[in-house]
Amino acid sequence: MKLEKCLTVKNINRNLLDVNYAVRGPLLERALQIERELEKGVPKPFERVVRANIGDCHALGQKPITFIRQVLALVACPELMSSPDIPEDVKRRVREILDDCTNRSVGSYSPSAGLRVVREAVASYLTSRDQVTAAADDIYLGNGATDLIKAVLAMFAGDVDGKPPAVMIPIPQYPLFSGALSELGVRQANYYLDEDHDWALDIGELERSWREAEVDSHVRALVIINPGNPTGQVISRENIERIIKFAYDHDLFLLADEVYQENIVSKPFHSFKKVMHEMGEPYSRMELASFVTCSKGWAAECGLRAGFLELVRLQGQVAAAFGRTRALRQCPGVLGQCALHCIVRPPQPGEPSYPLFAAQKLEVELTLAERSASAYEALNTIPGYSCNPIDGSMFAFPRVEIPERAQKEADERGLAPDEFYCLRLLEETGVCVVPGSGFGQREGTFHFRTTILHPPQEFSHMMDSIRRFHLQFLQRYAPQSDRTHKNGVNAAL
Repeated sequence: MKLEKCLTVKNINRNLLDVNYAVRGPLLERALQIERELEKGVPKPFERVVRANIGDCHALGQKPITFIRQVLALVACPELMSSPDIPEDVKRRVREILDDCTNRSVGSYSPSAGLRVVREAVASYLTSRDQVTAAADDIYLGNGATDLIKAVLAMFAGDVDGKPPAVMIPIPQYPLFSGALSELGVRQANYYLDEDHDWALDIGELERSWREAEVDSHVRALVIINPGNPTGQVISRENIERIIKFAYDHDLFLLADEVYQENIVSKPFHSFKKVMHEMGEPYSRMELASFVTCSKGWAAECGLRAGFLELVRLQGQVAAAFGRTRALRQCPGVLGQCALHCIVRPPQPGEPSYPLFAAQKLEVELTLAERSASAYEALNTIPGYSCNPIDGSMFAFPRVEIPERAQKEADERGLAPDEFYCLRLLEETGVCVVPGSGFGQREGTFHFRTTILHPPQEFSHMMDSIRRFHLQFLQRYAPQSDRTHKNGVNAAL
């Protein structure tokens, strides 16, 4: 007798079939397969795969911050407290954290919102950052910002006045947002960033997006990514004011993804909460969800999966409902919470750990600044490439001209043109990047996202590989008359 599956593509939650996450999509799967082929001795025109698809800094060679790792070691194994090699400020920090853990063990559950000592440290950090009082009761800790963003978006997954909900997100965007909305069955209302003006956010474009979405949806929230991912721009204070006024005028809940604020190499960072406060009423009374993670910035502790959400000015019953949904998850990982405590309250001048911490943090910041400048310069020298300045984040998102003949071949293979381009790049050089179509882009434009934090030799190898590949790609697919860079530089080999 033929056995029928209980769960099939016909009866699965249909929303799940629409979820896509390009950062860990088909290109990465192929890259992993190529790595296995190389291990087996399969001949390739390159010696190794260069993974540039995801911003995993430690995987790319960034060294962990010693202070964080010492604290983690001691909270996990308090017997090490007797070691004379551990600075006294580390031991004080460990005692402070363990005093807030049940039975002084990080193996115990924490409160669902997170350890009180960590949430108070986050509140102090935000108060210092914004010069606006923050409260521990408004802080929720999570297993990375991803966990918290999905939890907030879930609050909008319901029809309003008979119309399905929609959330406005930027294009290009980090595909967590589009994927999470698909999973929740919430419509996405795209607004496009202006690539010709350094990925600026135009209020007229917000108006267009809202107006078109409102025809058959109820637009409930507006997502802002600042600094941008994958685009790397930093929004000016004046622009933030206009965005806040737009959200107020259209009764939109604001979600501020601010996870790259510690990755800014130029321009000042302005949090949405601070600008709202300085604008005064009625804007200072608006609801706001803002997100920060341990996975980015100078710590870049991706694997520990820790982050925080500040959720302010919610209606009381709404806040209580959100708290109950967090309780369903028991609690965030406690070791990640310990790392977060170290990040929002790092060693201070005069403490034993400060000199080494300051030197390590400075090295990370200088490396980011150097890589941002180098990537911007290198990508803009490739014929047919253009890349805006990278003010924040750890990615470049260059625009690539793909010849019509290559676009036609991509279509014949059932691939988007930039997906076809990135696949050829991987197969011929071993460099794994993410097609721009996975983040969204204006029709007729093509991009890819690449990390920029590889060690110097690997970074140079990656840039050289991309340049060499693109010139060969043009030679293969572009007529001779088209192989000229917009600045007049001949693109042929």
